[in-house]
Amino acid sequence: MKKLLELLRNKYFLAIVAFAVWMLFFDKNDMLSQYEYRTAVNKLQQEKDFYTKETADVKKDLAELDSNLNTVEKFAREKYFMKKDNEDVFVIVKSDTVKN
Repeated sequence: MKKLLELLRNKYFLAIVAFAVWMLFFDKNDMLSQYEYRTAVNKLQQEKDFYTKETADVKKDLAELDSNLNTVEKFAREKYFMKKDNEDVFVIVKSDTVKN
C-alpha cells in the first residue's frame, strides 16, 4: 500500500499517466477516431474494388459490342428488354423465397 501511494505521488508517473490518458481519449487522433477512420478506409476500399470490377465488366461489354454487330441485338434484348415490333417479350423472374 505504501509503494502504491509513493507511486501515485511520483510526478513522473503522474505525467506519464496523464499523457497516456490524453493521447488515448482526448487528442484529435484518439483511439475512437482511429477506429472510425480505419472503418471508413475499409469501406472505401471495398467500394473501390466493386467499382473497379464493374468498370472492367463494362469495358469488356463495350469491346464485345464494338467487335460484333450481332452482339448489339443480344445485349439490347438481355439488358434492356428491347423487342422487335411484331414480338412479345416475357420476363421470368426466379424467386428465392419458398411459399407454403
